[in-house]
Amino acid sequence: MAHGGDAAAPLLASSAKPPGGDEPRRNMYAFGCATLASMTTVLMGYNLALMSGAQLFIREDIGLTDAQIEVLAGSMNVYMLVSILAAGWAADLLGRRGTLVLANAFLMAGALAMSLGASYAALMAERFVTSIGVGFSLVVAPVYNAEISPASARGVLSSLLDMFVNIGILLSYVSNYALAGLPVHVGWRVMYGIGVLPPVFLAAGVLAMPESPRWLAMRGRYADARAVLVRTSDTVAEAELRLEEIKQAVEAPQEEAGVGVWQELLLRPSAMVRRIVTCVVGLPFFQQASGIDAIVLYSPLVFKKAGMASNSAVLGATVAVGLVKTCFILVATLFSDRLGRRPLLLASTGGVAVTLTSLALTLCTTPPSAASAAACVASVMAFVAAFSVGLGPMTGTYAAEIMPLRLRAQGTSLGMAVNRLTCGVVSMTFISLADGITMPGCFFLYAGVAAAACVFVYVRLPETRGRSLEDMDVLFAK
Repeated sequence: MAHGGDAAAPLLASSAKPPGGDEPRRNMYAFGCATLASMTTVLMGYNLALMSGAQLFIREDIGLTDAQIEVLAGSMNVYMLVSILAAGWAADLLGRRGTLVLANAFLMAGALAMSLGASYAALMAERFVTSIGVGFSLVVAPVYNAEISPASARGVLSSLLDMFVNIGILLSYVSNYALAGLPVHVGWRVMYGIGVLPPVFLAAGVLAMPESPRWLAMRGRYADARAVLVRTSDTVAEAELRLEEIKQAVEAPQEEAGVGVWQELLLRPSAMVRRIVTCVVGLPFFQQASGIDAIVLYSPLVFKKAGMASNSAVLGATVAVGLVKTCFILVATLFSDRLGRRPLLLASTGGVAVTLTSLALTLCTTPPSAASAAACVASVMAFVAAFSVGLGPMTGTYAAEIMPLRLRAQGTSLGMAVNRLTCGVVSMTFISLADGITMPGCFFLYAGVAAAACVFVYVRLPETRGRSLEDMDVLFAK
């Protein structure tokens, strides 16, 4: 729980003061806060993607079937729905910062339990513990980043979230590759055991952050909110303006007495809220329905289908894919506040549709050969590059910044719940679907979804670059 001393948190304090009155500055304090919040998602990426390589050893060690591996790989996304739907309530009750500390506690416990698992039932239970922490961090970190960031840098700071998720994915691939030589019953346990200590240090770092100024204002602590805004705004004048807009937003629900948050979101939404909810639900759905987790979790199976034989070659290729995926997020990070969210999303969804079609065509080659395997790897790299320049990082950024303050935590939970449910369906059906319509058929299907996503972005999503969070109501009321 946040207290009155939040605004005086020591993190990066030397960069908190404007160097010259109201002169714009590069806000390293806001950058440091957003970085620490985003780092809580490293273990989300690590735990989700680790299964892609660990399954090769878990299958042999414990004797799991294809169906059990499929459920185990995707179960976390379904389990997450519990904490995702509770995260909005927790973030409003405990504060954004307190909820992130709680998330790290669950992540540490889940990693420890997973490394000690000895049966399918135990592993499923341990995935549930991890999923609680992942769900909290997935919802609250983007909300915190959006609320702490000045409008001029919100795209960059919000996209840090996806960058750290992908750093976690890359680390999992490296772990798969580096530890593959250990005995079967030891290697995968060490892979998961590595994830025990980082949450401890991350929780300590999160405690050094200030609480969200918008959460402080919701509690009537305007002096603390102003102190945080002065540190995280480009100028003192901007901080005063942001505080005034937040005050107006906080007082707005008084005019709608009797209408609860979930009622306003789902049962009795205004035309403006309905348009926002369509975007908050639609974009996360398309992000996952385009098949990204089929690649993240099952790329070893895809590469083997294309003609790769050895586990070392397959795991080496997944490391290269993870590296490409992480590097291309930097493109979104650098250009989201220059080009805007909409151009990046349009380019990304169009690119995903084309590269998935290319991937499907490479898998149609019979018989598989070294050339088809190389083409498959190249297509997968092109796919993750296209996904990472827009649809990956911009989805969370866009959803968090367009929700009104009174609905932000629960609205973000709703979008993330749809996202994880869709992800769970994709990850828990890929092997079965490939058996039914073939693996190329799966990727042709995902390509069609990506094409529909491109149309959705073009028709439904206005540009939000440079607008304050409190100004989104005006944008969506048009």
